Amino acid sequence: MEDRLAIAEVVQNWALWRDAGDWERFRTVWHPDGWMSATWFQGPAEQFIAVSRAGFEKGVNILHFLGGIAVDVKGDRAVSQCKMTISQRGPLEGETVDVVCTGRFHDFFERRSGLWKIVRRQPIYEKDRLDPLNPGSQLMLESKLLMSFPEGYRHLAYLQSKLGFKIKMDMPQLKGPVVQALYARGSAWLEGAESAFDTPPVVSGVPAN
Repeated sequence: MEDRLAIAEVVQNWALWRDAGDWERFRTVWHPDGWMSATWFQGPAEQFIAVSRAGFEKGVNILHFLGGIAVDVKGDRAVSQCKMTISQRGPLEGETVDVVCTGRFHDFFERRSGLWKIVRRQPIYEKDRLDPLNPGSQLMLESKLLMSFPEGYRHLAYLQSKLGFKIKMDMPQLKGPVVQALYARGSAWLEGAESAFDTPPVVSGVPAN
């Protein structure tokens, strides 16, 4: 229970410190080799901190809200899943819109020198929606572009692509082989696998703006 509580605290601190722009404390939730994956970024945690900070200072508005958490611990390894929403606000077709994406954070943890920190964070995208702040808006989306994105993060990807982000098209969703492979890698991690990845990860998706 003590380990699970410590891990849950790290998960909560990730969202609080990242969304508040508290970058020095945000850095403490990651191991030095920590890796972050998102629709718009895949790379080392230190680089994620840098691009998140740059976006924060330019007014990029991406916030997180957390729900229930489940943690599996085996020795100095752990895997946690936390219900979450990603909320992004931005300009689109002359309007200001909010996109809310519901999913889970799937985290690979390791205890080193007595401290639990994140080795890999992989969001799972379950469903999303887009709403203009002006309820009377006649917002028209490009249907072909919208439908080109995966269902679980379709509207989030649409907004982010319009803001200049490069979108990764094969992120885990509620169902399918990609999320099943993630679960299998989590089980392997608990059993002592050398890596949190099936194959060496590739840095990609740094936003253009």
